[in-house]
Amino acid sequence: MSETRSLNSVKVMVIDDSNTIRKSAEIFLVQAGCQVVLAEDGFDALAKIADHQPDLVFCDILMPRLDGYQTCALIKKNPRFASTPVVMLSSKDGLFDRARGRMVGSDEYLTKPFTKDSLLSTVATHARSA
Repeated sequence: MSETRSLNSVKVMVIDDSNTIRKSAEIFLVQAGCQVVLAEDGFDALAKIADHQPDLVFCDILMPRLDGYQTCALIKKNPRFASTPVVMLSSKDGLFDRARGRMVGSDEYLTKPFTKDSLLSTVATHARSA
């Protein structure tokens, strides 16, 4: 499978307050050969992003302390990470949520629960463009 091969060594950060979502994303990504960095919320992610410099970030919207929109905006405002693709994760699939995600600089929107295929195809799309 050539798509899986192209994902080798892609570094992906998954920001989600749900341990279940973080773990399932990590399993799918590691099986595909990605390096995975996990963060429990926006503050945790901002503390880790400079050290790990991910190629792609998946960011949950509804999180305590710092929500996904604020986290995405802060990542995109940093010149070092402005071009890093950020994919918003949400169980809500409304037009407003998608528009708000675009306004803060997100590159894509993935609805939870995601499938292994939808997660990996999103990584493959953005890994090629990164």
